[in-house]
Amino acid sequence: MVRLAVSMGLRPRVDPLGAAMAAPNEVTFRLTRCRRSVPRTRALAHAVLSGWGVSQDALESVELALSELVTNALRVRVPSDRQVGVRIARCLEGGLLRLEVSDAGSGRPEVRAPGDEETGGRGLLLVEALAHRWGVEERTGGIGKTVWAELKAPDIVAEPDGREVAAVMVRPGQLVRVWGEWRTVRTVRTESHAAGGLAVVLGLDEGPALRVHAAEPLTVRDDGVPSARERGEGTPG
Repeated sequence: MVRLAVSMGLRPRVDPLGAAMAAPNEVTFRLTRCRRSVPRTRALAHAVLSGWGVSQDALESVELALSELVTNALRVRVPSDRQVGVRIARCLEGGLLRLEVSDAGSGRPEVRAPGDEETGGRGLLLVEALAHRWGVEERTGGIGKTVWAELKAPDIVAEPDGREVAAVMVRPGQLVRVWGEWRTVRTVRTESHAAGGLAVVLGLDEGPALRVHAAEPLTVRDDGVPSARERGEGTPG
């Protein structure tokens, strides 16, 4: 079982893996100590990074490094009910992806050079080769440790900020935040609201229309929408 949590307070959507997803700057989840946890981690990481627009090369490097860190954590000798914590975060200014894997075990993992006939022991060698930098920290409370790695991903960009406006002010062409995602407004019409007053019905590029009270605050962006000056509004006659 994987328990997933997302930051920034966005309303999550359900992804094909059955986990709650959003587009935050970090995602955390916990893993049970079983073999299925490694492929599950790769699948979750793939879904998150794809949503962040990470390039294929960076995505593959992150999946490989994260798999090695999780595999090492699952091999630590601790009671079977102790879970492994995983955190994936993006630093938009530095173009970095940070991976953190926490376990309840003692000691610090070290890079070693296995012999030619050894089939294992190369996990941290791979992490060291893939990462911009990596390290080990004690967990808060002194129980266990967190092994982290930072990988370069210069193609990640910040999600544009939006602003809140009353629904009656929304116009076609704007992007509106609906159910944790941005949707393009195709049509706008008004009608009587069941509770009295005016209702606004927004036709969206995907999914059902959104029907809200005219005064309902909505988060919008103006991508691709001409300004008042460009539309010729408010210019001297």
